[in-house]
Amino acid sequence: MQKRWAVREMPDNDSVKKLAAELNIDPVLSALLLHRGITTFDEARYFFRPDIRHLHDPFLMAGMEKAIARIEQAIISNEKVMIYGDYDVDGTTAVSVVYSFFKSYIRNIEYYIPNRYTEGYGISTQGIDYAATNGFSLIVALDCGIKSVDKVAYANELGIDFIICDHHLPGEQLPDAVAILDPKQLHCEYPYKELSGCGIGFKLIQAFAEKNNIPFEQVSRYLDLVAISVACDIVHITGENRVLAHYGLQKINSNPCTGVKALMDVAGKKERLTISDIVFFLGPRINAAGRIDDAKHAVELLIASNFEAAQEKGLLINTQNLERKGHDLSITDEALSIIKSDEILVNRKSTVVFNEKWHKGVIGIVASRLTEKYYRPTVVLTHSNGHIAGSARSVLGFDLYEALSGCSDLLIQYGGHKYAAGLTMHPENVDAFMDRFEEVVSQTITPDQLIQEIRIDAEIKLDQIDSKFFRILSQYGPFGPENMTPVFLSRNVKLCGQPAIVGVDHLKMNVMQDGSAAFDCIAFSQAAWLPQLKNNISFDICYCIEEHVWRDKRSIQLNIKGIRLSAGSVN
Repeated sequence: MQKRWAVREMPDNDSVKKLAAELNIDPVLSALLLHRGITTFDEARYFFRPDIRHLHDPFLMAGMEKAIARIEQAIISNEKVMIYGDYDVDGTTAVSVVYSFFKSYIRNIEYYIPNRYTEGYGISTQGIDYAATNGFSLIVALDCGIKSVDKVAYANELGIDFIICDHHLPGEQLPDAVAILDPKQLHCEYPYKELSGCGIGFKLIQAFAEKNNIPFEQVSRYLDLVAISVACDIVHITGENRVLAHYGLQKINSNPCTGVKALMDVAGKKERLTISDIVFFLGPRINAAGRIDDAKHAVELLIASNFEAAQEKGLLINTQNLERKGHDLSITDEALSIIKSDEILVNRKSTVVFNEKWHKGVIGIVASRLTEKYYRPTVVLTHSNGHIAGSARSVLGFDLYEALSGCSDLLIQYGGHKYAAGLTMHPENVDAFMDRFEEVVSQTITPDQLIQEIRIDAEIKLDQIDSKFFRILSQYGPFGPENMTPVFLSRNVKLCGQPAIVGVDHLKMNVMQDGSAAFDCIAFSQAAWLPQLKNNISFDICYCIEEHVWRDKRSIQLNIKGIRLSAGSVN
């Protein structure tokens, strides 16, 4: 699929030069700072030097004082407390952090993860019944609950209090909980709104530690798990999240908790991990536990103190991840066949596919793969507990949640974010939903939103890339949403030596420009370009600059995101 190259407009030239001079950096690097809203030396120092002291006071979050008071009451009264969380990476890391911290202070504490297939997302009646039967009087819900008005009311009838720690958008009515911690709720003046669910849990234990004069080291020891949640829940890596991710990565790469160390071992990751490594290597394994069997396996791994037990659990989760991959690939092939065999589906502006036998645990991954293939809002549906469950993904700029709101009368429930959501409906509404979703998308999506775009931060010459440039560029990380790895454009480059195909369809080559040094390049899934690239042909590349490590030797490598023949080139 052809992608549109969109070069970002450079900031005001005088501002670029002024900041570059103040910081003694390349003007391109100062332009990247200005794009991030950083305009002064002091703001740049704050950005380049994340500091744990930059974390906000947790008591600025609405509901925090009530939450801490209720937990302290539970401790004094020796109540049974349940730590309840969702079955994805954010939920299981949140439960692991909060449970591990409070088990030193709460005598009667357990954790509970709902089963994806028998209970579904969020707070379940089954979970509340378990709490009531077993004498729990307080449930701390993590990464879920902000819309569980009926479930919390049911718990109240049974004499069970709730503390909700969520980061999703609230509905019109809030649950009648003892305390609600969610920076996105109205009238919450907490300065940062984009924390992960685990991040909210971290603020809860930070507040308890401050109130009770517990050393911060007893809180910061969990930053590796917080960083995993930040990476895998695709929240903004700005502000407080960037500080949490920075220190969490440091811990992962120096002294990870026992469970994370075991997970890194089974994933075969030895070198320093980045946010991207967490997303692609650790996250899928943690998620696989809940997709294939029971997410409690993930929590058992992440809270483990014995390395042998953690290794055993890590191997189990790794096996489940391999099974997940098998389901993922076979269902993706089936879904692609459904679309290709129906010209109406091919030509739609949305994708909705349904098969009652598909594995519910992987339909989100399949939706992502279909979105990559056809680049349009996508919903994948399957049968689950008498209903139809769906997972949805969107494209850049299109608000999926709003589109689902336009179909709300056909849905039992739905929830999520702008780019990813889950939904449930009655079986008889599937056909009507397919038509309605297509109608809503067709009326609201723009033609440009249906063309995948490579966003380019700046055009540079290859000879601008040296060790100093790369060293400073590396300090812009950790990279992620709203602080993405910069993409650069260089025109009229030429091959230096012969390119080669590596793996199945990856292109490895060396390029140079106007007598510059030669740069190693890797172009994933772009081997189709090989016949067109000859030594006398000029072509343009857009790329990220990264460090390549091979047998302990480190070098700068260009990770090619796009290739096109230069204007005037003749093949």
